[in-house]
Parts: sequence; structure tokens; C-alpha cells
Amino acid sequence: MPNRSPRPVLRRPVVLVLATLVAVGALTACSGESVDVTDETVILDVRTPEEFVEGHLAGAQNIDVSADDFDERVTQLDTDAQVVVYCRSGIRSADAVERMEGLGFTDLTDAGGLQQASDATGLAIVAGQP
Repeated sequence: MPNRSPRPVLRRPVVLVLATLVAVGALTACSGESVDVTDETVILDVRTPEEFVEGHLAGAQNIDVSADDFDERVTQLDTDAQVVVYCRSGIRSADAVERMEGLGFTDLTDAGGLQQASDATGLAIVAGQP
């Protein structure tokens, strides 16, 4: 019987490396892209009203993704309009975009966090009510 040494199993390290590359690529793509905003573009802040008042993109609407009536309120928007969605860090905006896709929205951009969204759209961050 030939002397065979066991082959090392590299699945876990390879999977971890691939997952890391995908995550870094997604972050790079999101943070480096610019978004063309027109007068018809809906800028949607999905944070709480308190967060919104502290600072939001100029012209943004606020519909809190964690509110019980989020789906009802967001479906009052035009489902065919260009909608740019953002939050504080990008977690809630990703959740909102996924939910909105399920509600029939066709032109959604997840702009990530507030600063990322400002950088991508060129819109200023302002405080107070819209």
C-alpha cells in the first residue's frame, strides 16, 4: 500500500478569503460610485425622526424603516421613480431597499450611510426639519 499523506483541507480558509474579497469589493463599489440626482429623484432617509432632525440630506424625505407603518407609507411613493435610500451606516438602508423591492419599486439605489450618500449624490447635510 502506498504511503499517502493526507491532503490538507483548504476549504475554510479559501471560503473566508473569498468572502472577504466579496465584502471589500462591495464596499468599494458602493463608496466610490456617484449617483445622478434629478428634480424627480426621491431621496429617502430611513432613520428615526430624531436622527433625521440632527442631520439629513437636503431635500430628503424621512420614513423610518423600523416604524410599523413603513410599508404603508413608502408605498405612497411612486414605485417607478428613482429612489436613493440612506441611513446612518448602511444597515437599515439595505433592509429598506430589500423591502421596497418586494413592494414593486424598480429604480432603487442603496447609498449606504449619511456621509456616503452625501458624497455620492453631492447633496449637503443639513439639520432641522425639511
